[in-house]
Amino acid sequence: MSRVGRKPVPIPAGVKVDVKAGEIVVTGPKGGLRQPLLPGVEVTVRDGQVCVQRRSDEKPDRERHGLLRSLIANMVAGVTQGYRKELQVVGVGYRADLDGRDLVLSVGYSHPIRVTPPEGIAFEVAGRNDVIIITGIDKVVVGQQAADIRALRRPEPYKGKGIRYMGEAVRRKAGKAGKVQETNR
Repeated sequence: MSRVGRKPVPIPAGVKVDVKAGEIVVTGPKGGLRQPLLPGVEVTVRDGQVCVQRRSDEKPDRERHGLLRSLIANMVAGVTQGYRKELQVVGVGYRADLDGRDLVLSVGYSHPIRVTPPEGIAFEVAGRNDVIIITGIDKVVVGQQAADIRALRRPEPYKGKGIRYMGEAVRRKAGKAGKVQETNR
């Protein structure tokens, strides 16, 4: 049996969990989220906990068992605390600014790049316009938005310029070594 799927998800105070019509709805102080139920898995709410059971021991049902429990736990955490990702902009002249809700990036292209946040996502710019903070209640959407912004200018291996996750280690390569070897002849 799945170790993750077996653990019940505790429901904190102020959070309401409903299972109805093929989906699970979680509402809390920060908002509400919906998740369709997966086939082969049953969800019950009792004694302030959400319990997930699978109908059989077939491989697809075993796979969905732990997945659905993790998704529900992420939803409960999202509506109570929210999620946050931080990106760092590295490079001479590279910067991030806010224009209303939109994020405007100057990252070495001939034009600034404007990123409009999807519903439920908010941007903040901190530091000296070199830290982007993405917040929201849906873990998947926050992570995808961070990945999309990082993909606009990935960190390059020679100088390390670009947009990276906070704390991400960028493997650096040595530059050209041809001049050093030619002078030794």
